[in-house]
Amino acid sequence: MIVIAAVVIGAFLGWRRAGQLGGTRRDRMQYAAAFAMAFAVLGLFATVILDRMV
Repeated sequence: MIVIAAVVIGAFLGWRRAGQLGGTRRDRMQYAAAFAMAFAVLGLFATVILDRMV
């Protein structure tokens, strides 16, 4: 569940960041994809850490 939320949040933040930099729609999609993947990895690590603690 954390991973899914991280992907959505990452995509949103990437889309916004590219918009702030004046990117086109393709730039925004690329930023959204890159941020989503990065946040998914962080969410995966958070999930594993939380699972190991319990």
